[in-house]
Amino acid sequence: MVDTRSQLPWEELLELHVLRKLTSIIHAKWSLGIGFVTADGQVVQPPRGGSIARTQGLCQVIQERPAGETGCISTALQASSLLAGQKDQAELRKGPIAYTCHAGLQELAMPVVLDGRYMGCLIAGGFFLAKDADEALGEVDRQVGALALPAGDYQEARQCHPRLLPHDVGYLKELLQHCVDEIVAFHAETTSRSQAPGELQRELGTRYSYDALIGRSAPMQEIYRLLDKVIDTDSTVLIQGENGTGKELIARAIHYNSPRKNRRFVVQNCSAFNDNLLDSELFGHKRGAFTGAIADKQGLFEVADGGTFFLDEVGDMSPSLQVKLLRVLQEGTFLPVGDTTPRQVDVRIIAATNRDLKRMVDRGEFREDLYYRINVINLVMPPLRERRDDVPVLIDHFLKKHARGRLRMKRLTKGCLDRMLDYRWPGNVRELENEIERLVVLAGDERVIGEEVLSPRIRNFSQSQEAGVLGQPQGLPDAVSALERAMIQDVLKRNQWNKTRAANELKISRRNLIRLVQKYQLESRRPSRPN
Repeated sequence: MVDTRSQLPWEELLELHVLRKLTSIIHAKWSLGIGFVTADGQVVQPPRGGSIARTQGLCQVIQERPAGETGCISTALQASSLLAGQKDQAELRKGPIAYTCHAGLQELAMPVVLDGRYMGCLIAGGFFLAKDADEALGEVDRQVGALALPAGDYQEARQCHPRLLPHDVGYLKELLQHCVDEIVAFHAETTSRSQAPGELQRELGTRYSYDALIGRSAPMQEIYRLLDKVIDTDSTVLIQGENGTGKELIARAIHYNSPRKNRRFVVQNCSAFNDNLLDSELFGHKRGAFTGAIADKQGLFEVADGGTFFLDEVGDMSPSLQVKLLRVLQEGTFLPVGDTTPRQVDVRIIAATNRDLKRMVDRGEFREDLYYRINVINLVMPPLRERRDDVPVLIDHFLKKHARGRLRMKRLTKGCLDRMLDYRWPGNVRELENEIERLVVLAGDERVIGEEVLSPRIRNFSQSQEAGVLGQPQGLPDAVSALERAMIQDVLKRNQWNKTRAANELKISRRNLIRLVQKYQLESRRPSRPN
């Protein structure tokens, strides 16, 4: 009996770009169509306007008759019965089974086997073998007589019907095998991503997200643990990290999980204004304090009273404003511009910067007392290149986020995903989201996105470029690390990820190799299928 517990997502498979391309080749070369049949013998209808299942010649003439549809269904059942009846799965994996359809035409049925289970088949055929064409035509004449086909239509179709030589049949079999390989790869890719976040958490002992923060890598797990400890306190937090890593998301996660979550969350980028304007924005001013001050203005510290104030790029704040900020942190008071009466506020401050404040302190560019006052709790948001395990998770998240309106949910091919995993992402998560949004828009109605749509900088990126990525240090240590990482990964791939053989080839101990694999997070690049 056919096991139908697990059904393939045929609707999505029919929209795979590579399947459409292969079926177009089959049609263009031999005027043959390709059909898809489920494990229980049901014909899968192709999408409207698609290139799949196109036919010409006798097949088309026969199918246009009232009995034609029934004939096609019986052909599908015939193919499925032949394949499903195979007890030996090894026989199914040998390739397509040739048989003769109800009209006497040659057919090839290529089985799709996943995890030892017959899932359906691909049918391509409706052709004559060139050496047997005359004899086969006589059989077809007898078979189709009962269909009462118009003589003119039948004779015209009879003359132009495809006749395949042995090497044509071999090539057709190869194309069918490519189709099945793509289906198997698509199934493996989607299955690996189908686990719910809760299941991942139970299996790996990790968390999938923390509010809008997404990631299950080791660096993100450490961030989550620190957040658990600081959310219920009023301690000042300093978030450090490169641009685009999600520092504001951490600040929001702290605020909206803290006792202050029902009060205001205020954000100010300290590099957005000059010194005077930033002073007015932060602390407010009195009417007449300066030219243009036509009315009293409430500062953002007063707006944030009782809540949380997120000061982004705090390293760009001038020395005079650093003094006023220090006073707020120490005493909770400040003076609006032009005022003489101190204001009292209760504000939790979260600061962020992409600069090295400790080095700025050493150079006298940032007040040492302010540095230690805002650096009570320090969180370092890792760059995306140091959390490559999170790239597939983030891709799924952004694909769902941007699948709105007429832009349906899409998936990436394995090749496209591999390219994105190899890339260093100097722009971090922000760059990744922008790339996913671009892919979703450019893919249009395609449900599967291939690597040909990727931006050139990602598509053409090679790991030998890693040390010279724009915005990253280009010194000798980076170059050595990039070379070491690329060499280890190449050797692992060449040895099918057998660490003992790889360590011998690299002339290092197996323990040292495991340490380096963890250091460079190379397990995230390992194929999903065991070797």
